Amino acid sequence: MPELPEVEIVARELREGSAARGPSVVGKTIDRVTVLWPRHIATPSAAVLKRELPGQTIRNVRRRGKYLVFDLSRDVLLIHLKMSGDLTLVGAAAPRDKHAHTVFHFTDGTALRFSDTRKFGKVFLVGRAEDIVGRLGPEPLERGFSAARLGRMLAKHKRQLKPLLLDQSFLAGLGNIYTDEALHLAGLHPLRCSDSLSPAEVRALWAGIRRALRAGLRHNGASLDWVYRGGEFQHHFRVYDRAGQPCPRCGTAIRRIVVGQRGTHFCPVCQRLP
Repeated sequence: MPELPEVEIVARELREGSAARGPSVVGKTIDRVTVLWPRHIATPSAAVLKRELPGQTIRNVRRRGKYLVFDLSRDVLLIHLKMSGDLTLVGAAAPRDKHAHTVFHFTDGTALRFSDTRKFGKVFLVGRAEDIVGRLGPEPLERGFSAARLGRMLAKHKRQLKPLLLDQSFLAGLGNIYTDEALHLAGLHPLRCSDSLSPAEVRALWAGIRRALRAGLRHNGASLDWVYRGGEFQHHFRVYDRAGQPCPRCGTAIRRIVVGQRGTHFCPVCQRLP
């Protein structure tokens, strides 16, 4: 599943244009919408979406958590890529994509295709973005997200670190990859209890989260299977998907366990459980 860095890069490429996704969609006006998989449309109904979107112009594309946010001339369109979603701007003569289940056609003849092999992605059309993303936790790279703030947040819970960091209502944008990477950078076991961290450990976790995310952004995200393309961060993983391989810090074999039904990778020496 694309996480904060990957979604941020998709938003940037749609906003600014790129070789991978085509020209910028900013300034384009929606002519009509094709919905071949109605379950893509979370709110409102597919019929209402197709009625309300035509005539609206895309003013900006940004990210909040793992959501892509399209600011329109009247409403706000949000897309969650989920497990296998992808967005590409194509010309009128582009060959058919059998996985493009929702397509936004523009007045200039181009179209933004929402391709989604597993069909888990979601589309939301609302009056304001907060109607959907208002329940998300803070952005880990924003200026106001300090180590002290993270410490106060952690102290309010008595949960294992890995599941808590994956909880989007606690902190927005982290997924399996960047949580494992951040915990290794911080030297913290994924099963540590959130309210047991010392001030030094809180600061290490805060720094690890930001360092892992910035590394992902610097390497254009991580490309895994068909979910996201163009990234190089998979070549720089410290622990994620490296079970049995040496820890980059101490050389001990990386272990894989299951935490909250999610594969979790860590170093048993660098990330000891007290």
